[in-house]
Amino acid sequence: MSLRHYSVLSLVGFRLLRPSKSTDMSGVDLDNNTRTRTTLTTSKSAPELGESLTFEDPEDHTRFSSGWVRWCPTSPGQLQEAEEKLLGSLKHTYEGRYVPINSEDKLWTISLNPSQSNKTPIVLIHGFGSGVGLWSHNLDALSTRRPLHAFDMLGFGRSSRPKLPFDAELAEQEFVNAIEAWRQNMGIEKMILVGHSFGGYLTYAYGIRHPSRVSHLVLADPWGFPKKPDESDPENQLPLWARAIRAMISPFNPLSTIRAAGPLGPRLVRKFRSDMKRRFESIIDDDTVCNYIYHLNAQTPSGEIAFKSMSTSFAWAVNPMIMRATAVPAHVPITVMYGSKSWMDIDMGNELKYRRQGQGSEVNVHILKGAGHHVYADKAGMFNALIYDLCDKVD
Repeated sequence: MSLRHYSVLSLVGFRLLRPSKSTDMSGVDLDNNTRTRTTLTTSKSAPELGESLTFEDPEDHTRFSSGWVRWCPTSPGQLQEAEEKLLGSLKHTYEGRYVPINSEDKLWTISLNPSQSNKTPIVLIHGFGSGVGLWSHNLDALSTRRPLHAFDMLGFGRSSRPKLPFDAELAEQEFVNAIEAWRQNMGIEKMILVGHSFGGYLTYAYGIRHPSRVSHLVLADPWGFPKKPDESDPENQLPLWARAIRAMISPFNPLSTIRAAGPLGPRLVRKFRSDMKRRFESIIDDDTVCNYIYHLNAQTPSGEIAFKSMSTSFAWAVNPMIMRATAVPAHVPITVMYGSKSWMDIDMGNELKYRRQGQGSEVNVHILKGAGHHVYADKAGMFNALIYDLCDKVD
């Protein structure tokens, strides 16, 4: 299936309804241009759909948005429970904590083998609609000989969900600033930065702005690199019915269907993302992965809204990263991995290498045979081995 056709199917599968108003877990009103703090209050009258009661500390899982819970069976506590169950298969002990990135927002972070401080740490950045729990195939293997950290990106997972700019450049800058603030507060000098999908896009954006903090960039089936095809070309035109559907549903957020489905949301995820359950059945054989994905995306769509501003038709970036291929300094080595069955344009790896070769830059491209978009889970052994080898070259 082509990237062009996948984008339409993604839209059809996930965009139906956008809530009228919501408030993030830190009390930031998403419909107000000014970031404001609110305190938890009670009311005898039931809130309208989309209204919410909020709490100040994202670590307080005893309270959650009561507006959404009346419609969507989710809460921060349920997300935490699903994550802990998914990570329960790890052989290594992990530490979890919230790392502040400013006076209001925090990133949920898990760390393994932090005592190996003499080695450059690996830092994992998940993709769109994901979280730290989906790295469970990789955490043990990659933390054997060096520190490893994974965090939920701002606006996603268990991290703070503030109102983010609805502007492609400003949203990208906000995400990059969050990564840099996290690095500073973690006391990390340099890191091996690994990003999957949307996380790969943000990883490259971080490398552009903070190259001195990166020992190696790893792009795992990265989103957002190719330019959108010119639809005036007959070969690139979608069928009329597909264009009509795209026009109808384009105002809505990518995963709004999950929230619009209310109590049917978990069943919807189990039905349409059964592939994710299969990817993790060697770790856990019940519906934990699907429940985790549901709770990741049934709550305030802070990062999702920012992603929408950065994307066009879901599949392409407003600001394609291939146009900035040479913006990362030549001294930063780059590894690109694609699944041979991925819906991403796997030619972008060689295109990136070609565009950077004039700089004398090291770019290694690997196609993982049999893997789809989720290369880190589909071929976890190959994925881990490639990262293990490049880490040995760092230190």
